[in-house]
Amino acid sequence: MYRLTREQLLLDLHNAYYDARWHKRSKPYQQRFERDAERNLETLCDELLLHNYQPQPSTCFVITDPKKREVFAAQFRDRIVHHLYYNYVHEMLERTFIRDSYSCIKRRGTHDGIARLERHICRESQNYQERCYVMKMDIQGYFMHIDRQRLLDITLRQLRLMATHKVGKGMAGRWHDYVDMEFVEYLTEVIVLLNPTEECHRRGTLLDWQGLPHNKSLFHSPKGCGLPIGNLTSQLFSNVYMNELDQYVKRTLHCKHYGRYVDDFFIVSADKAWLTSLQQPIKTFLKEHLGLELNTGKTRICDVRHGIDFLGTCLKPHRRYVSNNTLGRMKPKIIRLPQINVHEKMRCTLNSYLGLLSHYKSYHLRQTLFRNLSFVYHYGYYHKGITKFVLYPFFT
Repeated sequence: MYRLTREQLLLDLHNAYYDARWHKRSKPYQQRFERDAERNLETLCDELLLHNYQPQPSTCFVITDPKKREVFAAQFRDRIVHHLYYNYVHEMLERTFIRDSYSCIKRRGTHDGIARLERHICRESQNYQERCYVMKMDIQGYFMHIDRQRLLDITLRQLRLMATHKVGKGMAGRWHDYVDMEFVEYLTEVIVLLNPTEECHRRGTLLDWQGLPHNKSLFHSPKGCGLPIGNLTSQLFSNVYMNELDQYVKRTLHCKHYGRYVDDFFIVSADKAWLTSLQQPIKTFLKEHLGLELNTGKTRICDVRHGIDFLGTCLKPHRRYVSNNTLGRMKPKIIRLPQINVHEKMRCTLNSYLGLLSHYKSYHLRQTLFRNLSFVYHYGYYHKGITKFVLYPFFT
């Protein structure tokens, strides 16, 4: 059984620190930590080895873009611990996920989810030759209703299961030959069972929370429930928790064409009645095994010929379009582009929109949205087809 030494833990903490500060070098909280980084990391290392580590109070605030959400931001030292834990376990846990779990996994993000849904539709509809349907479902207030004790039990069970199996085909050794499982289990319990609302610092005023539904706030979650949106570990644990549903749908209900992104999931079939019959078993499983409720108001069975909205995309036979919701959020930001006074920032903003639209049938849309932005021609020019914006050399 592998035992973690202080030297190795300190090295792992340094690696986690570099991960945590990525794109955060200019932040005041990172600079404060960096002023005495060596001593801070050594102190954190000793706390972890002695099992005296306690997370510090989080900072809570509300964001409104793309929609109103409550976010709990961990202190920087705690983010380092989150990256440390993620580096230890994410490969182990991700090996237990199904292929069609898309969120927060390398090379399995939104674009992969859209491509996989398109592939499922093509296979079930015989390349759009037969009628086909997609049932879309999601969870009501998902992050706020995750039972932390259930999550801990599920996570520890999966970690112990992987610790008894080989790393993978063609790789020697077992997981416990590389990871101190006792330390990982201790850290799992500390992170999962944390109640982020205790002694948290609210940023802003209580007016910021007006209009936020109670099922979207940890302050109104049932006792022992809720994960903070904003933590790296919450993204990982959300997949661990919903993997229970994934396995049930795939192994018990035998749904071949199924996929999930966080709490949004779909099932594709040519049999509309069969899709309808699946709603009650899924609802029962979520309630009894995970303590979650389906958002019945958002359950839809859609004909693929009429288009399927998923992850900001409208999928139609043999083509993709930007969804109306995504376009509705994009247009006001494009209108505000003249307010950007920094040339490089304007270039990055324009190219981020153009990069997004490059994944869709959007030539005429790009013409409409960007060609008439006359002020940008003072600073640069578009590549042919309005695929990229380039600043004139004297503005770079």
